[in-house]
Amino acid sequence: MYSPKFNQVTDRSILIEAMRDNSFAILFGPLHAPDPFTSPVATHLPLVVKDSGEHGLIEGHFAKANRHWQSLAGQETLVVFSGPHSYVSPTLYVEELSVPTWNYIAVHAYGTLELIDEPDAKDALLKDLIALHEPAYADRWRSLPAGFHRTMLAGITGFRIPISRIEGKFKVSQNRAEAERHNVRQAHAAGTPDQQALAAWMARLGS
Repeated sequence: MYSPKFNQVTDRSILIEAMRDNSFAILFGPLHAPDPFTSPVATHLPLVVKDSGEHGLIEGHFAKANRHWQSLAGQETLVVFSGPHSYVSPTLYVEELSVPTWNYIAVHAYGTLELIDEPDAKDALLKDLIALHEPAYADRWRSLPAGFHRTMLAGITGFRIPISRIEGKFKVSQNRAEAERHNVRQAHAAGTPDQQALAAWMARLGS
């Protein structure tokens, strides 16, 4: 992705945090075998991001009826994590000759998608998702009838993506003068949840 040097973040802990905070992400890749004339396809999925390997590890599952998993298997896959974003008014700038812009956070992670189709391994994937989003449901999932478990697990295909390359873009007014950054941060801090999240990142990154 296009990312001026002052917007780039490479700190592993920050990138893992941003992916975990925005873990409903998008997987991009062809629908059929790689072909220069094949249009890319996107699948939206809840993911689990683990602090493992060189840049991290992504795990999740597709509905088996979604054919996208077949063409992504063994292929480099782009996963896009979109964070908070917000319009920035030029009235917040000292320089009168200014135009509107947009502040946002995005992480692009690349890696080869590996399929997981063993029932026990798929069950472990589901348990990780449950532990992340509703730990209190874990006991109920384990108590469901074995036949229901088998049916549910047969309907999904799991995967993991060891991240081989990662790009973090945190566009939070780093290129503006100190007074202008202050104005933007104050406006964001008093705004929507997305704007407040951006203000917090501005403070952490020294913007």
